[in-house]
Amino acid sequence: MTRQTKDTTLIIGFTLPKWVKSPSMAERAARKYYVSGTVQGVGYRYFAQKVARDLGLPGWAKNLDDGRVEVFALGTQRQLDDFEGELRVGPPMAEVRNVQVEDAPAEVVRGVGFHIR
Repeated sequence: MTRQTKDTTLIIGFTLPKWVKSPSMAERAARKYYVSGTVQGVGYRYFAQKVARDLGLPGWAKNLDDGRVEVFALGTQRQLDDFEGELRVGPPMAEVRNVQVEDAPAEVVRGVGFHIR
């Protein structure tokens, strides 16, 4: 299912940037990010959600019991690289010490957009 908007094309929960003319032009990938440092209780998941939404990435973020934040996103290599750069900076109150990145199998993201778990 495809719906055209002014700036993007929405394809089953995946928003392609305006410069991508068709889904076949964009090689989608999935990545998981494990972010450590002072990243819980400082708005990190909401920061990740805002950045992901700005980039048109579906996915999710959740706190882990060990103090890290786990983030999953689905997008083009360019989108994911831009996302990773922002995750490494984090919001003003966070202190990001490390971001471990893993390729991940694409999963069905419930609904459209990026969610906090």
